[in-house]
Amino acid sequence: MKRNRQKRRGGIGRDTEHLIWLATGLAESGSLAEDRWWDRQLVDTVDGLLAEHDEEALNTALDHLYAKNARGYEELADFIESRAETGGRIDDAHDVLLIGAPILAWSRFRIPANAIPPAVLANLRVHLSAHILASDAKLALADYLFSPDQLPRGYCATAEFAAALGRAALAGSDLKIETEGMPDTAHFLSDTRYLLAAIAVPRDKPFFAWQQPGDSRDDALDRWRSQGGACLAPLLPGCATEVVLPEAYFAASREADRESRPYAIRASVAFLGAELETPATNLRAVIAPFHDRELEEYRIGFSRRDDDTAVVHGVVWPLLGAEDENADIPAQIEAVLRDCGVADIVYLDHRFPLEYCDDCGAPMYPSADGETVHAEMPDEHGEQTPRHLH
Repeated sequence: MKRNRQKRRGGIGRDTEHLIWLATGLAESGSLAEDRWWDRQLVDTVDGLLAEHDEEALNTALDHLYAKNARGYEELADFIESRAETGGRIDDAHDVLLIGAPILAWSRFRIPANAIPPAVLANLRVHLSAHILASDAKLALADYLFSPDQLPRGYCATAEFAAALGRAALAGSDLKIETEGMPDTAHFLSDTRYLLAAIAVPRDKPFFAWQQPGDSRDDALDRWRSQGGACLAPLLPGCATEVVLPEAYFAASREADRESRPYAIRASVAFLGAELETPATNLRAVIAPFHDRELEEYRIGFSRRDDDTAVVHGVVWPLLGAEDENADIPAQIEAVLRDCGVADIVYLDHRFPLEYCDDCGAPMYPSADGETVHAEMPDEHGEQTPRHLH
């Protein structure tokens, strides 16, 4: 997935050099005809590296281009993602695509990540086919609701997972997920869960309903919210939920990341209102930028208006994609807070270090007096919930 990249040590291998050359050529191409030539070369090269599980060559090429050639980086990142989502060459007569259907959830209790019963899978299959997929699409669902910690890690693992689900779609079956050895799920008050599936369509046919005349993404999302959300709710008992439009895996993941930021604020205000019996008008929110070598994220510390020092809860708003210090993120955060009913908002316009608690690893949040402190619920509430929102 496209992200801020860290420099790696060591030389550049032959496969990496070739990949950089191809991506640079595509970025500098002057015509669609030339684009197609570079595209064919990149398909062969990237598919080969994915099949060989050469994650290092892919990432080293991305690191090099990120530092040297922004357009080449964007072209290569898009290309690697698109090839990973297709799982390589599975069937000459069909195109395959891995899709994600994110669900935003918050709860005072642990948010489940577990197997999906057959009856729920069957119901989800009906609604995805009716509201999201194109008419010729075959569908396979993974029978597990994944947390972010449990998703395939890296491009090669994603391609392998897409291939397995794609073969299931061509066979008309779903995919059973082996849960032994699966990573533990971190405990957050607000988090995302993922329904993963693969679509197989005849070569060059549309994947999604909005690729067909008379439909749109907005219409599909409205239908999925009203129908698909009801199917998913039983999988997340005790949770408030909001669905994100199912689409190609990496695009769905990025959209879930974007949507999770305002969702976490809304969840925080709702939680504090219920847990502390405190209406939004009695809350104060303190927004501050936090830096490592550069701006990494904003953190929002919540307190009661009658206490300037104690932060009772916090939200992290990470920067995504091309966002940097020039993006007016504080205004976006303030707009969400005001929409939730929080009127007492303080913005601290100076650099804070990216600090975490030495004991538990939780982020440190800004207080109204300009200090960074540990978010702590009052004693009578402190052990019932996680210490911060995801």
